[in-house]
Amino acid sequence: MNLTLKVWRQKNATAPGRFEAYEAKDVLPEMSFLEMLDVVNEELIERDEEPIAFDSDCREGICGACSLVINGIPHGGRKGTTVCQLHLRHFKEGDTITIEPWRAAAFPVVRDLVVDRSAFDRIVQAGGFVSVSTGGVPDANAIPIPKADAEHAMDAAQCIGCGACVAACKNASAMLFVAAKVSHLGLLPQGKVEKDRRVMKLVEAMDAEGFGNCTVTGSCEAVCPKEISLRFIARLNRDYAVAMLKGGTA
Repeated sequence: MNLTLKVWRQKNATAPGRFEAYEAKDVLPEMSFLEMLDVVNEELIERDEEPIAFDSDCREGICGACSLVINGIPHGGRKGTTVCQLHLRHFKEGDTITIEPWRAAAFPVVRDLVVDRSAFDRIVQAGGFVSVSTGGVPDANAIPIPKADAEHAMDAAQCIGCGACVAACKNASAMLFVAAKVSHLGLLPQGKVEKDRRVMKLVEAMDAEGFGNCTVTGSCEAVCPKEISLRFIARLNRDYAVAMLKGGTA
């Protein structure tokens, strides 16, 4: 199959960007989207042209590095699918595909389709780690955890920090990401001791990084490749309100 790509090209963070057209010729429907970009880049290199810069790592839907907006939708709009898991069989012969980087002030463009998402790393670092002295490490099944709490914690822990929620939000809010990070620790016994301090620290860090406010449009949940639920934002708001009422400080 043959496709036309309109790709955002930007030399560096300060240079002006523009869309450029490329042809993806004789690509196979079985190829992933990133494999198709690899083929296009090989052709560009053969012609002594600058290849398209884009992020990738695991290519198994785990790392969250494949941060592309495809036809206006982060990760391409397939439910529960990252770009590296998106296959060309979902496109038609002759399609024109527009490919952009995440668009958010907190995720500045580094080059072409690559953005700096280190703001997420700084938010996580602000939350710290579970520092309570627990003595010797108990067996995994020695700490009783209600099944519902364990399942909800695992649902939140699925977040891969890709940033699609930010890219889809009209306010560039990071609430779904922060809510997932707060919830997956706060729901478990080991993390509850420092829950108030953690939620205050994470929200403070999120605001300091310049992410927008959440207006609960649901666009974040719609594009999340791990289908993180909006209910975690509700939990974050409750946890934050409780911490404030307790007079908690970050």
